[in-house]
Amino acid sequence: MFLLNTHPDYRSPLDEGDAALLSPAAAEEVARILAHREHNAPTPLLSLPGLARKLGIASLHIKDEGQRLGLGSFKALGGGYAVIRLVLEEAARVLGRPLDVTDLHAPDVAAISRRMTFACATDGNHGRSVAQGAALVGARSAIFVHAGVSDQRVAAIARFGAEIMRVEGTYDDSVREAARVATEKGWTIVSDTSWPGYERIPGLVMQGYTTIAREGLGALDQPPTHVFVQAGVGGIAAALAAHMALALGEQRPVFTTVDPARAACIYESARAGRPVTLPHGEPTVMAMLECYEPSLLAWRILSRVSDAFMIVEEDDAISAMRRLANPEAGDPPLVAGESGCVGLAGLIRAAGDPAARAALGLGPTSRVFLVNTEGATDPGKYESIVGKTPGSVLEPA
Repeated sequence: MFLLNTHPDYRSPLDEGDAALLSPAAAEEVARILAHREHNAPTPLLSLPGLARKLGIASLHIKDEGQRLGLGSFKALGGGYAVIRLVLEEAARVLGRPLDVTDLHAPDVAAISRRMTFACATDGNHGRSVAQGAALVGARSAIFVHAGVSDQRVAAIARFGAEIMRVEGTYDDSVREAARVATEKGWTIVSDTSWPGYERIPGLVMQGYTTIAREGLGALDQPPTHVFVQAGVGGIAAALAAHMALALGEQRPVFTTVDPARAACIYESARAGRPVTLPHGEPTVMAMLECYEPSLLAWRILSRVSDAFMIVEEDDAISAMRRLANPEAGDPPLVAGESGCVGLAGLIRAAGDPAARAALGLGPTSRVFLVNTEGATDPGKYESIVGKTPGSVLEPA
């Protein structure tokens, strides 16, 4: 369930392009563009001193992305941001002049965006971000959903006017189908995973995620000593690990990437020392992380900057959801979806394992940073797991 990074590239410098993509300067530019988005505001950074004491660490802070841009997930930072960048680039090419985000709704730019269609595959959250971004700029969107995406999550995407394309099979099947159809129809594919020859747009998606690290580091009195972040295809983990390494240098935290045991493509890639595609197995409750093939861009970065990799079981995620909904005395309640609390599940696992604690240097002086990557994006499922509605969790005692 736990292994240290032994890849030959570990601790070697990031590729020059990857470093520029995820640098503090790039994160500042993301923040400038996001300032023009409706509902844009830093998400809360919550301190949980009671849980920190239980786990034998000095402090625990959780960045709550369940409140990001009105979409309930960190994915709001990626797909929508990439759509804005791509519209401005295409309009600049067609119009023959440089453009800024302040030109986004100019009549000549809007005329170009109306001719564009953005497509992606999704487990739910990324598709909602791409659909919202397309609606914002007046473009069309086509979102490919696999059989495991719940009706509530599909409805949340469709409300932005997206055309829903249903695909048999898994998330990875929907990624391939989205790429095939987009190529055939001349649509722009905005994927949050990368493959050979397709890295730039997933890179823009990951660049959007650096906002989380930028805001988190800016809100802390001291930088964290340890970070646990969930993986999926690896995009958010790679973005945060790289940004923190670049921003903090020798003060960089010990970074652990966490996978669901039933879809551990990053963990298994770390164990093999190369990108590994897993066979499809039993679905995981951590549905937003049910990915069987890593992003090649994310893996290239994580092989250098993630210090450790681990997996958590189904019950670990469920227990973490309930623990946040029923907090220790003095801690704030937090609504975390099935995939949102996987970093916490990893921390709890590691804190309870003497070998992992020792390997990570996790102890009474450790300052841990986590990300709640999603709120209750499927409220019915959340209530069935936690036994409370999301609203009742947050009601004053």
